[in-house]
Amino acid sequence: MNAPESERSLNFVEQIVQGDQETNKWEGRVHTRFPPEPNGYLHIGHAKSICLNFGVAEKFGGSCNLRFDDTNPAKEEVEYVESIKEDIRWLGFDWQDREYFASDYFEQLYQWACQLIAADLAYVCELTPDEMRAHRGTLTEPGIASPYRDRPTAENQDLFARMRTGEFPTGSRTLRAKIDMASPNLNLRDPVMYRILHTEHHRTGTQWCIYPTYDFTHGQSDSIEKITHSICTLEFENHRPLYDWYCQSLQIYHPQQIEFARLNLTYTVLSKRRLLELVAQNHVSGWDDPRMPTLSGLRRRGFTANSIRQFCDTIGIAKATSTIDVGVLENCVREDLNKTASRVMAVQRPVKLVLIDYPEDQVEMLQAVNNPENPEAGSREVPLSRELYIERDDFHENPPGKFFRLKPGGEVRLRYAYIIRCEEVIKDDEGNILELHCTHDADSRSGMPGAGRRVKGTLHWVSANHCLQAEVRLYDRLFLKEDPSDVADGENYLDHLNPESLQTLSDCRIEPSLTQAQPGDRFQFERLGYYCVDRESQPDHLVLNRTVSLRDSWAKLQKSQRQGKKKAKPG
Repeated sequence: MNAPESERSLNFVEQIVQGDQETNKWEGRVHTRFPPEPNGYLHIGHAKSICLNFGVAEKFGGSCNLRFDDTNPAKEEVEYVESIKEDIRWLGFDWQDREYFASDYFEQLYQWACQLIAADLAYVCELTPDEMRAHRGTLTEPGIASPYRDRPTAENQDLFARMRTGEFPTGSRTLRAKIDMASPNLNLRDPVMYRILHTEHHRTGTQWCIYPTYDFTHGQSDSIEKITHSICTLEFENHRPLYDWYCQSLQIYHPQQIEFARLNLTYTVLSKRRLLELVAQNHVSGWDDPRMPTLSGLRRRGFTANSIRQFCDTIGIAKATSTIDVGVLENCVREDLNKTASRVMAVQRPVKLVLIDYPEDQVEMLQAVNNPENPEAGSREVPLSRELYIERDDFHENPPGKFFRLKPGGEVRLRYAYIIRCEEVIKDDEGNILELHCTHDADSRSGMPGAGRRVKGTLHWVSANHCLQAEVRLYDRLFLKEDPSDVADGENYLDHLNPESLQTLSDCRIEPSLTQAQPGDRFQFERLGYYCVDRESQPDHLVLNRTVSLRDSWAKLQKSQRQGKKKAKPG
């Protein structure tokens, strides 16, 4: 169990903020921001940043802005903007009226760039990207100054103005900061501030054909919004000196950048570029495919906002990079759904079971508990009739040891109903099982004289004449390798895709209580796992996605494999 918010110790970011408040560094203010680029859907890694930025603001009585870093129109779309807003709201956070775009500041950013040119701190460069990389140097060798580095200020001003008016083709010139080509920090070796891109912007249209880089936009946007704590992931730590250089050189309000370790998750890729490849190459059905680590994919799969927030709280905030087992995320949703999801009985791979001593026209309505973890959830009625369905795996003609389900001559209890005994197995000419003929102990139902008689196995079931037919999609981990990005020479992360990450069962049978189920409704299928009604579900075609199994089957499999390897070692 997670400690209540009031009892949880502060993470290092919160300690910094608390210390700043105690010293009145920002006049008591706490103002953070979440700055996504609208070039894809948010994923579980972004959730960690969202919870941190909005959470710090909430904890210390401050504010958090939502600011879109829309400086690359070639990759950005309105669809992504809307999906990002939907995901943040779903997680339970509200930016109120503080919705901003970097494009709101394009004119101010341009004027600041002109100011740096006037101070001989920026110049127009005509090196190609390949030439610029060759001039940049290495970690052990200094860079080579661009031949355009010492252009006169007036010439730079003229060229930059003409870049803005669209006189030059895409990629032909850049504006670079003039810092230090020998700096041990490669980010300070005359970084690009502006590039030419003749592409229509989703907000500004064709008004601009030069666009600022993220490094030039980030700190100045924070400055405009009077951010106090600019919280970034660890890969921006080496960019912090550049963040500081721009603010100091422009002599503007200077926020504090703080870095924390990004989320790394086993059996998952969180690179937006790779997620886009999965979508574009049809390895998944879209950004909200339930196998994707996107928030929309997790939501469609059945994850709750509370479980995502609980996961982010569980893993905490640290400075050191680490990888979290995806099982931690799965356990968070299990814990949450165990408290909130209604129980139902469903049979995924049905085989017919006939109670041969039960009246053909009789139907009993049995009381079933909706959620034993929540007494207020009440109960529902489940119909029992002569013909039922049980799971095919719950019957075995030649069972192994410790098999406590149904077998010839064996007894089990039907959940909420009677103890039954298997009397006969009916097969077709090829030996396939068609029906199981059973008898029932009429005194063994709850409330009957023989109700206390015990058997070792209890099976879930549905009435054949009352159940709903449904399509069930069993989702598994998208990758077979723990770290899909760790590939050998000649390999690709796509080589490790799990070919069985999706199994579709079209003949699942579910109790009739789901007749009115709506997309997004979540249930526990007793003995099977947690499921969510998919957005593609229709009144005449029920579709459900498995969120997670009841237990971590991967952990069990890995333990079995480890034990097998130990046994295989020579003594």
